[in-house]
Formats: sequence, C-alpha cells, structure tokens
Amino acid sequence: MPTPADRIRNVALVGHRGAGKTSLHEALLFQAGSVSRLGSVTEGTTVSDSEDDEQARKMSISAHLSSFDWQDRKINLIDAPGDPSFVADALGAMQVCESAVFVINAVMGVEVGTQRLFKQAAELDLARLIFVNMLDRERADFFRTLDGLKAAFGPHVVATEIPIGSEHEVRGVIDLVDMQAYEYPSDARDACREIPIPEDLQALAEEYRDRMMDEICEVSDTLTERYLDGVEISHDEIVAALKEGTNHGGLFPVTCGVATRNLGSDRLLDAIVEDLPSPVKHGALELPEVTLEADPGRELFAYVFKTRADPYAGRINLFRVYQGVMDHDTTVMNTRTHHKERIGQLIVFAGRENAHARAFGPGDIGAVAKLKETRAGDWLAERDEPITMPPVRFPAPVMAFAIEPSSPGDEEKVFTALRRLQEEDPTIDLHRDAQTGEQIVAGLSQVHVEVIVGRLKDRFGAEVTLKPPRVPYQETITAPAKAHGRHKKQTGGRGQFGDCHIEIEPLPAGDPHDLVFEDKIKGGVIPHGFIPAVEKGVRDALAHGPVGGFPVRGVRVRLVDGSYHSVDSSEQAFRTAGALAMREALRVAAPVLLEPVMLVTLSVPETSVGDVIGDLNGRRGHPLGMEQQGAMTEVRAEAPMAELLDFAPDLRALTGGQGDYTLELSRYQEVPAHIAQKVVQSGSEAADAVRA
Repeated sequence: MPTPADRIRNVALVGHRGAGKTSLHEALLFQAGSVSRLGSVTEGTTVSDSEDDEQARKMSISAHLSSFDWQDRKINLIDAPGDPSFVADALGAMQVCESAVFVINAVMGVEVGTQRLFKQAAELDLARLIFVNMLDRERADFFRTLDGLKAAFGPHVVATEIPIGSEHEVRGVIDLVDMQAYEYPSDARDACREIPIPEDLQALAEEYRDRMMDEICEVSDTLTERYLDGVEISHDEIVAALKEGTNHGGLFPVTCGVATRNLGSDRLLDAIVEDLPSPVKHGALELPEVTLEADPGRELFAYVFKTRADPYAGRINLFRVYQGVMDHDTTVMNTRTHHKERIGQLIVFAGRENAHARAFGPGDIGAVAKLKETRAGDWLAERDEPITMPPVRFPAPVMAFAIEPSSPGDEEKVFTALRRLQEEDPTIDLHRDAQTGEQIVAGLSQVHVEVIVGRLKDRFGAEVTLKPPRVPYQETITAPAKAHGRHKKQTGGRGQFGDCHIEIEPLPAGDPHDLVFEDKIKGGVIPHGFIPAVEKGVRDALAHGPVGGFPVRGVRVRLVDGSYHSVDSSEQAFRTAGALAMREALRVAAPVLLEPVMLVTLSVPETSVGDVIGDLNGRRGHPLGMEQQGAMTEVRAEAPMAELLDFAPDLRALTGGQGDYTLELSRYQEVPAHIAQKVVQSGSEAADAVRA
C-alpha cells in the first residue's frame, strides 16, 4: 500500500556551496539506517555525490533523492547542489517539496547563495528549518550565526537548540523545547545519550528558551495569554504551535550539529517529523486549471521535476504525485505531448540501492525509467487535461563557447547527447549562431560548461573541443539618416523593380525593441501588399551591422516614399530594395559597437575585498556597493562581459578558493573606440580563417 500523505515529509536540503549539505544528507541516511557506514565527501564515499565529476570536484552537481523511514514517517530528502552554476536542480527540488532545510556553515554564516534560495523558498511558500553545521570548525560560532540569520531573515528565526561546547570541544546539543541535553561521544548510530543540562549553560539555555517561547506563543493568542500568566505550556502544545508557525513561513526553527560526526542528526530527523508539514498539512496545490488535493481516491496528476540522462537506461524521470495514485504497469497521459506513456517499474531511491515500488500515493516522490517522450516539466495524468505548473525563474546562461566534435562525423552523436543533457538541466542553452553558423553551448559559468563537456565524454563517449567564449556584441546608431534603395533588373521577360525611401533614427535609451518600423506611405506610391516585404528587407539588413557584422538594435525606421512598376514589382524586389536602403542608412547614421555589461554579485572573504575590487577596476568594472554577510562580504559591481571571460580562475587565486560570483545581464553600452577597433579586427581575422 502507498504511504498515506499525512505520514510523508518532502524536504529539500539546500544552502550555499560548502555548507555541508551532502555530509548532512549522508548523516541522516546513516542515522535512519539506510546506509551501514558514514560516507565522506573528501573520500568520495557519500551516496549523493556518486558521479565521477562530483567526486573529482568535491561538490554536488546534481540533485539526489533518497527515501527512508523515521518514526513511522516516510521522508523524501533531496540533496540539492549549492553552487550557483547548478541552481536549476535546487529550484526544481524546492518546487516539489513542502519544506526546505537550510544548511548554514557556522564559520561563514549567512552567505549569498543561502539568501537567494531563501527568497525563492518564500516565493514557493515553503516551510523552512535551519541547521547550523560545522560547529567543530575553528572560528565556528553558533550565536554569531544565529544573529546573522535574524539580521538576514527577520526576528522569526528562532533557536530550538543550542550547542554544548564550541569549536573543537563541541560535544552535544540542548533541546530548548524539552529543556534536555544530549551528548555524542562518537559518530555511532546509537551514541547519543541524554544528560542533564550542564550547570554553566543552564542560564543561557533558559534565556534562549524564553526567546523561543516568545516567538512560538505569538502563533496563538490563547498560548500568549497563558504564557504571560505564567501557566506552563505542554510539550505537545509547543510542538503543535511550532508546526503551525513553521508551515507557511511564520517561524524558522534553528537546529545545530556537526554532520561529519553524526552529531545532532537524530535531533534533526525528529524536527523534520515533528516541526515540518506533511502534504496534507501544507494544503492543496492551486493551479490556474485545477486544484490538486492529496486524495488517493481522485484522478491521478503527477509532475515530472527532473530528468536524468542515462546512456544505458535512457531517461529516468523523477516525479511528485499531487493527486491520485501512480501504479506500476499502467498507462497515463502526457498532457504536453498528448500521447500515452506506459508506466513500467517504479523506482525508490533508498540509500545506495534502488528498490521497486508497486505504487506511489498522493504527496509521494518517486521515479520511473524508459518513458518515451516525457521530460522535466511534464504532467502525467489519467486524462489529457491541459495543466501547467507555475514556472521557476532560472537565471539566464551567460558563459558561451563555440563547440565542435573532436572527431569528424560525430556531429549527430554530440548534439543528440547535448540535447539529452539539456533535458536534465534547463539552464543549458544550445543554439546555432546565425552570424557564424557555429554551434554554441552556453551555461551559467565556466565551471558549468566544463561539467557539460565532461559529462558528454563520460556518459556518451562524445568528445568535443571548445573555442574561446563568444561575446554577443551588438550595434546601434547614434544619429538620424535617410537613404534610398532601388532594385531594378531586366533580363528579358518580366523584370524586377522595387524602390523605397526610408528615414532612420535611434530609439530612446531604454527602449527594449530592436526595430520599430513605421509605414508613412501616402497616395499609394508603394502598394500596401509590398510594405511588409520592405520591412523584411530592413530586418535582413539589421542582421549584420556595418561596424563589425553584428546584429543591429534600437532603430526606428520610417518608410516615407517610393515607387513601383505595375508588372515588374514583386515582394522579393521590394525586400531587396528595403535591404539596400537600410544598409546605406546604417552606414551614414554614425553606427557604434555595443557590448553586454554584466551585473556581478560576489561573495568574498573580507580580507580579499580590496584585491577583488582592484581586479574588477582593471577589467573596466566599477563597484556598486558592498554588504557584510557573516564572515563574507557581498560585493556588487558592473563590468563588461568581455572582461569577465577569464575571471573565475583569477577570483579563485585572489580569494584562496573561497570567492564565489554570479552574473546576470544588466544592459548594453557603447564600446570605447580603441577597444571596438580591436574587436572588429579580431572578428575580421576569425572570418578570414573560417573562409580559408
């Protein structure tokens, strides 16, 4: 029988890179009995970082689902990557969970990646619980971290535990709900033992319990009155109020421990079960077309949130059942393709082994292999009803490379494999450059593209070479101009004739349009049916500007005059005339080269801020501001994309590997003349090389 929805907890494990999410995931599996030994990230023995590239880079690249039982509840735990290059899996995991556990590095405190994901979790209405990890590290400070959490996320961040000891001497935790202490003499599964609260921590524990009770009792007016009157609040009442407040983001409980020592993982499992909501408690999913309730008796609706590309098993689709029951050996409808899919063997990811399931009920998460046309973002249902999940806003790919197969004749193999990886990671952009005909692969960072190339080789045996990243330059005009385009050709029989006069001018700054075309023809000097052809010709000319052959944007074009021939005029003739006029107008309208300017958000150690800003200044960048984020400083700056192509290795060197950054397009701006000349010259040399 499927697990009842009220006994399920769906939890995304998220946070900044390096906070210890994978180690915590491992500790939770070990404590729950899903694995027999505690794996290590540094030794490459964890369950979730099982791919070769994850072990080589000592970081999570893909989300990993594990399902296990604790206190007669089923927990579906998704270990999500923390590196911003692989944020698609983190966002996808949060979209199908009711809750998120945010893992915080007790040395670094609240980092930029955590803040971004916390904001996304709020938009998705997730319950959020916080685990302060790495308390045994030098300079780790739970109380400083707690203050940072409150500063970042508000006063409703409330500690439900505090540690016993600090740094290398941390040895346990104090549960503020029960006012009971727990000690962990080893990392064994049964090592935890209950002890009295140490005398030197009694006053501190009572202080933080009072703070906790102040926040929890705010959830209920009745509890507030009784608490202020000095009436003792029972354990069950505290737990109920804590769960009620946590469910929709009214409270953010903070727990703590050391994942690599299995310290506090049993307490976190208890908190997941007791404080975080089930699919029933969290409520129905309301979509524009239908409201889905966790009811096994209603028709099936299941959402596919992740596709794994496996060269042997084909696609493995991870799905969340929102309503009804997903049975094995049945047929369902894909509401996007409108085709039937046969559900074969259902898969449960349990520790290091995969198990099989006969069915998944509402609220549950599972997997199925070998569906023919289903991929991430699709709905599987009993009937073909149009239904859409609110889209997740993914960051735009900003790091682009031209890609070529290493072996001639492997083009189809490479591009088929790339499309498979694109199904797995929607932040991969794959397209053909209209200017050069080159195949372009783009990702969120250089590391992202390197991982894509590595997986092409390891999974699909497709080796490729990368050319230097291409900067998507554009062109625009800075002055008005007029031009006349006339196309006349007579070769016997019917000829070709098209004639037009245009005026062009720059669009106002900030106008998002590439082209605004206005028909100002009077008296029918050009028949109405030929005017769209003139616009097509104008657009043809905009594809390759006069400065360096880059696309032209930000132009207003007025078609003001012309003439036609009753026999020889045609759409093609006027299209050619429009292109001729536009090319001439662009040439005399003071054209300039534009370059993309990126908004750079960096998280760097405070000691490295000066060096990093100096480096950005040398890249024609300028800082916009900075803000202290725990042990790190967030720096916001703008810099041209062309200057940031080799920024990643330099940032690692400047910050001792601790620096991190994300990019997003801010705007386009004019390239300084001396640099524009180099760009045009480089483009001409590259074009000559291609022709040769």
